[in-house]
Amino acid sequence: MDNSEVVTRLAKPMKKGLLHLVFSRFFVIALLLILQVAILFGAFNWLLEYVPQLAAVQGLFSLVMIIYLFNNDMDASAKLTWMFLIAILPLPGAAFLFFTQMNFGHRASRKRVDALVQQTTDVLPQDPTVYDRLELGGSGMDDLAKYLNRSGSFPIYDDTDVTYFPSGEEKFEAMLQALREAEAFIFLEYFIIEEGYMWGRVLDILIEKAAAGVDVRVMYDGMCEMTQLPSDYCERLKQHGIKAKKFAPIMPLVSSHYNYRDHRKILVVDGKVAFTGGVNLADEYINRVERFGHWKDAAIMLRGGAAMSFLLLFLQMWNIDEPEAQFEPHVSLPAVPSEKPSGFVLPYGDCPLDGYRVGETVYIDVLYRATDYVHIMTPYLILDGEMETALKFAAQRGVDVKLILPGIPDKKAAYALAKTHYRALTEAGVQIFEYTPGFVHAKVCVSDEEKAVVGTINFDYRSLYHHFECAAYLYQCSCIPRIEQDFQATLALCRPVTMETIKATPFGYKAAGTLLKFIAPLM
Repeated sequence: MDNSEVVTRLAKPMKKGLLHLVFSRFFVIALLLILQVAILFGAFNWLLEYVPQLAAVQGLFSLVMIIYLFNNDMDASAKLTWMFLIAILPLPGAAFLFFTQMNFGHRASRKRVDALVQQTTDVLPQDPTVYDRLELGGSGMDDLAKYLNRSGSFPIYDDTDVTYFPSGEEKFEAMLQALREAEAFIFLEYFIIEEGYMWGRVLDILIEKAAAGVDVRVMYDGMCEMTQLPSDYCERLKQHGIKAKKFAPIMPLVSSHYNYRDHRKILVVDGKVAFTGGVNLADEYINRVERFGHWKDAAIMLRGGAAMSFLLLFLQMWNIDEPEAQFEPHVSLPAVPSEKPSGFVLPYGDCPLDGYRVGETVYIDVLYRATDYVHIMTPYLILDGEMETALKFAAQRGVDVKLILPGIPDKKAAYALAKTHYRALTEAGVQIFEYTPGFVHAKVCVSDEEKAVVGTINFDYRSLYHHFECAAYLYQCSCIPRIEQDFQATLALCRPVTMETIKATPFGYKAAGTLLKFIAPLM
């Protein structure tokens, strides 16, 4: 059987019939989860029979919970959400709070992540001459790097060339070329992999390279089992020499571990080339199929030393469930500088288990240091108080702050929540635009013609608090003008948000946004 036949077999559509659903692993897991939830509600209903006895202590209990929340180090918006839940449902709300706070499903993962980060703290040494040049330049990037290195090994590189792709289609073609050039290893870590043209083309090359002795590894988020991939897809890939894993697969157990997803998009080839950005491996990302109008996305390719940071990020995730972590010989490979380096590149990851809010902190740093403009593309806008304040403060001190969001949403609830921020941001001088042709999935922030962030991190609670994420901070790189040009080209296809359009927002969105804002930190 040749490769094309193998890809066809692997990529055949999943059956959607009723019998297939009833006897599927997903149905069994869903049934068991529903059963567990029913048991929990049954227990609560049993307690309700003793309401007269419980009424006397309910007020005291609520007061104790409010005192606990005030002294908790969670985000202020999250505290308000929990206070609301506990006020209307004291016992169920408190039980749910402690369930999420105890992190039963991720205690082992937290310890494992901490151990892996500690194990690799010094594997990518920082070139001190790069730090010296940044300190002399007064950009503040050296201070940011010091912060980032408290949460992992994130050196700054001056030996890397960065290529910016203003669409998934352009990234896809460059990605295929990089895969064809692989000689030693190919590591892919993606939030979504879905059978179709895009993944089929990639899989063709992966099977060919694995047969030639290249170390090919694929890791995807376990949520893909819900709709994109069958539960045995890893085994199918392994049959063709590809090492494959699911991050946090769906299991028949109610657990907080489902709250933390691997939202990263990373491809590393031979430690020389790395890709990241918003583009997953599914056909809508390259507009082969249309889901929400035209799909606007973005990505970058790094050639040079900075690729090693994405290699390390991949290996840290790959080793989370390994009995013995294996980083060698990959992390000892000598960095291969680009022949045409440009500016400074600082790759970084964000882990929801380490107590650092890296993704949000980097965005806020850009906003507070900006002097001319900050232009942002993001698919979602569900902000905590700190991020909203940073956006408003930048605009109020004269910085040109513009946001591009989708004109056609993929999630109506998220779209309604985004609109709840429109009025306050607009009144502060932030200019908001919606992409008329369709859906914006790019996660891009560009500032002052010299700084940019491109990666996987959205402006919402999921990305900023609950997901494993990654990005690259770019300073004085030659591609930054192209990022700004892409922003302006996208802006030309947008409709502006004004006070008049805000007032004309359909009642359904207003009502949904108002109600959902109570639980926004939990979404």
